[in-house]
Amino acid sequence: MLQHKIHGLDVQEHLPTLLAADALELAHQLQQHQKKIFPPQMQKTLRLFSPAEAAAFIGIGEGYLRQIASEGHGPEPLSNGRRMYAVSDIERIRRVLDEGGKSGKYVPHRRGDERLQVISVMNFKGGSAKTTTSAHLAQYLALRGYRTLAIDLDPQASLSALFGHQPELDVGESETLYGAIRYENPRPIAEIVRSTHMPNLHLVPGNLELMEFEHETPKAMTSGSAETMFFARIGDVLADIESFYDIVIIDCPPQLGFLTMSALCAATSVLITVHPQMLDVMSMSQFLSMTSELMRVVEDAGGRTSYDWMRYLVTRFEPNDGPQSQMTGFMRSIFGNRMLHNAMVKSTAVSDAGVTKQTLYEVERSQFVRGTYDRAMDSLTLVNGEIEDLLRKVWGRK
Repeated sequence: MLQHKIHGLDVQEHLPTLLAADALELAHQLQQHQKKIFPPQMQKTLRLFSPAEAAAFIGIGEGYLRQIASEGHGPEPLSNGRRMYAVSDIERIRRVLDEGGKSGKYVPHRRGDERLQVISVMNFKGGSAKTTTSAHLAQYLALRGYRTLAIDLDPQASLSALFGHQPELDVGESETLYGAIRYENPRPIAEIVRSTHMPNLHLVPGNLELMEFEHETPKAMTSGSAETMFFARIGDVLADIESFYDIVIIDCPPQLGFLTMSALCAATSVLITVHPQMLDVMSMSQFLSMTSELMRVVEDAGGRTSYDWMRYLVTRFEPNDGPQSQMTGFMRSIFGNRMLHNAMVKSTAVSDAGVTKQTLYEVERSQFVRGTYDRAMDSLTLVNGEIEDLLRKVWGRK
């Protein structure tokens, strides 16, 4: 109970009632805000890409792209003679190139014995740009031609909102991953996966019902009613749809619960985001210690705890901030090559795009100061490209 004085009298306030009322009003106002930004009839779209961007996504030179476009495989030129490429144009050109005798070089789908890559993106502390990293990585890989599935495992569902699926409005009962991994009457995950505004990117959205897994798991463990242990459930449902995808990106909750542990056991690789500030690094130290202890318990119970790779990613990095540079150097001296070489720089372009629930691949470059946008995009490309290289190395590709 909260207590304060009115006219000298003690007045108590019922905290659950206050929080419920505030939650209701906040949800209402957020829904109104959502409708203003994206009216019900409006769909999220990707912007058009420049020839340089399109060529980079396909993996060819800009001159070669011009040649292919001039042969009738690209978009029609604009009034100024310049061509701008939709994601559908990029996909079409990628397939045209592979049909020319270079099968598999430009359409990078898994082949042979290459196994599904599952990346769990995690951190114990909020504010580490975990969701921003997951969203941009998933979109980058889709633009590069990989069949990508993004899973929002965070009950706060920020990733879903960023992809245009408002958890309070658009995600119903059993329409999150919980619907597929719950202990009673689970749904096939294929019924839960949604398409997005990108051809190669699908989404399993999240909302608060994911918390049910945290509540039900102890009961299932105590009663012994679960046919499959909690830590194997995500991996099992992904096995049902793995033939449709090359890469899965899981945006984990910012806490060490049953969902996170299950995501770790389903993963083939782990990406840990960290903001290079003393308090964040101290928090991460505790997080790493707790994670290792819990994973030993899971390992003893039969869970898989070996990975193709694990990397730390420095996020929201300000190169001109002395203490941040020192902290980054400190972490590199400890973690060595377990840290990505590139850091995700802090940028107003990323944060401003997030205000309208967009990524840098969706907003128009003209909305920002050119240098600000280019620095942010260059940083994204370096980080995501480095992760792509790790994935390709696991598959044995150059």
